[in-house]
Amino acid sequence: MGTTEPESKDFIREIIDEDLHTNKYQGRVHTRFPPEPNGYLHIGHAKSICLNFGIAEEYRGLCNLRFDDTNPTKEEQEYVESIKNNVTWLGFNWEDRLFFASDYFDQMYDYAVQLVKQGQAYVDDLPPDIISEYRGTLTTPGKNSPYRERSIEENLQLLEAMKAGKCADGEKVLRAKIDMALPNLNMRDPIMYRVLHATHHNTKDKWCIYPMYDWAHGLEDSIEGITHSICTLEFENHRPLYDWFLDQLKVYHPQQIEFARLNLSYTIMSKRMLLQLVNDGYVNGWDDPRLPTISGMQRRGYSPESIRTFCKRIGVGKVNSTVDYEFLEHCVRDELNKSASRYMGVLNPLKVIITNYPDDQEEQLEAINNPENPSAGTRMIPFSKELYIEHDDFMEDPPKKFFRLTPGREVRFRYSYFITCEKVIKNGADIVELHCTYDPDTKGGYAPDGRKVKSTIHWVSAPHAIDAEVHLYDRLFNIPDPAGKKGHDFKEFLNEQSLEILKNCKVEPTIQTLKPFNRFQFERLGYFCIDPDTKPKHLVINRTVTLRDTWAKIIQQEKQSA
Repeated sequence: MGTTEPESKDFIREIIDEDLHTNKYQGRVHTRFPPEPNGYLHIGHAKSICLNFGIAEEYRGLCNLRFDDTNPTKEEQEYVESIKNNVTWLGFNWEDRLFFASDYFDQMYDYAVQLVKQGQAYVDDLPPDIISEYRGTLTTPGKNSPYRERSIEENLQLLEAMKAGKCADGEKVLRAKIDMALPNLNMRDPIMYRVLHATHHNTKDKWCIYPMYDWAHGLEDSIEGITHSICTLEFENHRPLYDWFLDQLKVYHPQQIEFARLNLSYTIMSKRMLLQLVNDGYVNGWDDPRLPTISGMQRRGYSPESIRTFCKRIGVGKVNSTVDYEFLEHCVRDELNKSASRYMGVLNPLKVIITNYPDDQEEQLEAINNPENPSAGTRMIPFSKELYIEHDDFMEDPPKKFFRLTPGREVRFRYSYFITCEKVIKNGADIVELHCTYDPDTKGGYAPDGRKVKSTIHWVSAPHAIDAEVHLYDRLFNIPDPAGKKGHDFKEFLNEQSLEILKNCKVEPTIQTLKPFNRFQFERLGYFCIDPDTKPKHLVINRTVTLRDTWAKIIQQEKQSA
């Protein structure tokens, strides 16, 4: 027997392996997922969730859920709750390790006092625009503030005055005293605290000064005993500052590691842009199924398993790149193909009357719930004289390669009988009804004489059909990188066909047993789920993804016609 090659590890896991080998953290692996509660999480955050919690699971370590809530003007409890729900839905558990940066505000302030006493921080009175001007550029050094050499005693008094609410917003800031000539602009006396008279969702009105992210982040990791502080690449230039703060304070020092963030085609990953779409009504809230938010993907019918698989398969790298949305959909299809039950639904119904079927007869036919999973069993579906089929499954004057129902042609109705169209009923040019006959000897869909048919189509019994409103979703934007088109507003590229609502759909009665967010396949049509807006007499169904990718074909056709 051959040997199985071990699964290759990404560079982060290689670092952890080495740290365990050298006993750098006494055999511990402790990560954290640190979102800011200023919006709903998206698929990029899902990658970070899967990475941080996944590493903790693999190495039998721990992972904290910690909210970096240092900006009360943009943070809300609604976002906190949505993030907690997202992490749980993805299948991860922070157990008793739910923390907030605001839990450490007292300790952070004490650390700030320590730096002032060490002569490594000062209170600055320069207004924000002058501070920015004095910072310099990538090619010119910065300039020292005239307040940089205040005495330690004066800085302590002013910092206490800031904390006591004696200063107006923007009047003073606390800055680290490092070096205004360093090449890394983040090291040029960065701001640690700003005055901000705002009510905090967690600490209420206790504080009127709030820590900046760069000051707070490393301290949070240190206080919690994190071993590997995993961030995206935009924080790579901030790592020297992360290290400087912890080194000067002489406290426990985790290791910051940066990886490439997830970029996905045909959508946007900017919280600012997503917030604009929500607030300006371009989408129907943060959980709109067209958004890349985790809540939106849940509502659309993406499964947590498929998102975890997607995040695993795209891997962890050091170089930013863009993943095609088509690959995410592939992961969704692949997982739902295995797990989703099958049902029959007709989105654009055409009435069929089987003229030789007894008027008062009804049958219950056995249907397979999932051919990929025999343990899913079977269900019974009603069959009667009057049925609905898809309008697209009939053509009166078909092209050569159309094998579905046409006048005089025999086809198989799924799980039932061979059916032949005998007559077409019209209202003007519109086809409104088909009169067909059935062969009672073909029950189950097979002929005893061995004759074959070229097509099998789905159907729903008309007397038993449940009315449904079906939402068909497509990509939110019609170009791969709407945020990267220079000189244009990203909203110019919104796909006007990203949502189509069908209100006259007919579905088999078993659908009534499903609950909101339940996922399933309509045979031959795609994967769907029950929308939470469903009410007892108003069934709303969302299309998750088509059975096959049609977008690639559209793009190819456009290229060929260009």
